[in-house]
Amino acid sequence: MSEVGEQVRDGRLVGGRYRLLERIGSGGMGTVWRAFDELVDREVAVKQPRLPGDPEDEEFQRAAHRLYREARAAARVDHPSAVAIHDVVIEDEQLPWIVMELVRGESLHELLGRGPLAPAEAARIGLAVLGALRAAHAVGIVHRDVKPANVLLGPHGRVVLTDFGIAHIQGEESLTASGEFVGSLEFIAPERMSGTGAGPASDLWSLGVLLYAAVEGASPFRRATVESTLGAILAGAPPEPTRAGPLAPLVLRLLAREPEGRPGAEEVGVVLEAVAAGKDVPEPPVIAVPQDAVPDTEASSATVDDPVPQPKSRRLRRRSLLIALGVLLVAGLVLGTVVENLLGKDSWTAHQREGMDAVLTLPSQYRLLETQSASGSRIVTYGTNALRVRLTEWDKAPGSPLTEARSWGENTSDPHYTRTSFRGNKDAVLADTTYDKSGVLTRAMALVIRTADHRMYELRVDMPKGTPDEKKGTALFKGARDRLTLAKD
Repeated sequence: MSEVGEQVRDGRLVGGRYRLLERIGSGGMGTVWRAFDELVDREVAVKQPRLPGDPEDEEFQRAAHRLYREARAAARVDHPSAVAIHDVVIEDEQLPWIVMELVRGESLHELLGRGPLAPAEAARIGLAVLGALRAAHAVGIVHRDVKPANVLLGPHGRVVLTDFGIAHIQGEESLTASGEFVGSLEFIAPERMSGTGAGPASDLWSLGVLLYAAVEGASPFRRATVESTLGAILAGAPPEPTRAGPLAPLVLRLLAREPEGRPGAEEVGVVLEAVAAGKDVPEPPVIAVPQDAVPDTEASSATVDDPVPQPKSRRLRRRSLLIALGVLLVAGLVLGTVVENLLGKDSWTAHQREGMDAVLTLPSQYRLLETQSASGSRIVTYGTNALRVRLTEWDKAPGSPLTEARSWGENTSDPHYTRTSFRGNKDAVLADTTYDKSGVLTRAMALVIRTADHRMYELRVDMPKGTPDEKKGTALFKGARDRLTLAKD
C-alpha cells in the first residue's frame, strides 16, 4: 500500500467506476483515498475499511455492519457542514467502501498542530460543527466522535464534519457490544463512560472539549495513561481556559458533568455566532425555581453533627458512587480482557541478559528475538505474535530523555511526550506515537529514563494500531514498566 500523499499508477477500480489515485489519510478503521469517478468525471474521496480478523467471525461481521450503518446514517444528514455521501460499494471483502465528496484542505487537528486559534475563529468553526450536529440530531443521529481530526477545513472558509463511523441511530439497537469501546477517549462525554448512553448532549460536551482544545491548544482531559484520562473526565474539574476570552463561560458550561446542566444547541449557537462576529455575548437565561422546590432554611440547615444537609449529602454520595462505578466499568471495557489474558492467566518471567544492568520482566510466553551490542550500548528485543518489546541501555546518556524520545518520534504522527519520574527520583519521559510500517499503522509506547549517574534506559513496546493487539500492547507496556528494575539502583 502506498504512503500518504503518494500517487498510485493504474490504481484499483472500485465498484466499476471509482479509480483510486492517491492515499490521503489513514486511521484505525480504514484508509481514505482520493479517487476519480469515471462515470461522471469528478474527483471523490473513497473510504476503504480496515478490519482485523476473519470475515467469518462474528466480531468482524458486526464491525462490517457498523460500517454500513455509517454510510446510511451520514447520508441522512443534510447540511453544508456535514460531509456528503455519494455511494456505498460492497467489494469482494464484503466490506462497504464509502464514496463521499472530496474536501480539499486540512483537518482542525493539523491546524492546531501549528498553534491555538483566536476565540473568534474557534467560534466560527464551532458554529459550523454545531450546524452539522443539529442536522444530525434532527434525524435521530448522534455523531459520538466529534474531535479535531474529524473536522475538515476546506476552501473559502468551509468547515465540514466528517466520519460518522460510530454514529448511533436513536431507536435502533446499539452499534457496539459490551467490551467494545469506540471513540477518542479524551473527547468522550462522561455519561458514555458510566454506561448511561449517548444523546445530543453528549455531542455538545464533545464540542465543548473541541472548542477548549481550539483556543488552549490541547484537550483539558489529556493525560499520559488511559486510567488517568478516565479519571480526569469522570471526576476531575477541567482547568479554566486562559485564552478563550468571551468563549470561556460557554465552554465551561458545555463541560458540565451532568447532561441536563449543559446549554442547549440553540443557546450554544447564539453565543458562538456572537463571538464569531465580535459582538457582546448575551447573558445565559435564568432558570426559575418553583417556590415549593426551595428548601426550608431552618429544616435544611447544617449542624455540627450533620455538616452537610441530608439531601445534598445523599446526592454527593450517589455522584461519588456513580463516578467510581463509571471508572470501573470503562476500565473493564477497555482493559478487562487484556488484564485477564496478560495478568490473570500468565506468569511473568524476569530476564537479565549478560552485560546489561537492568532486569526486564515479561509474560512467560515472550521469547528473545534479537540482541544487539555497540560501543557503549546494548539492545534486547522480545516478542510474541504481533507485539515487540525492546529494552535499550546506554552506559552514558546521549542526551535528555525528551531529546531521545523525539529522536525516533520526529517522523511519526501525533506524538505525545509527558515528563515523569521513575522510582520517584529519576528524570524520565513517556512517549506515545504512531507510525506507518509497510502500510500498517503501528503504535509505539516508550519510557525513557536517565539515572543520576547519567546512564540511560529506554523501554519500548510496538503494537499494531486499531486491532485487539493494541489493547494487549498497552497492558503489556504498563506491566513491563511497573516491573522494570535497574540493577545498579
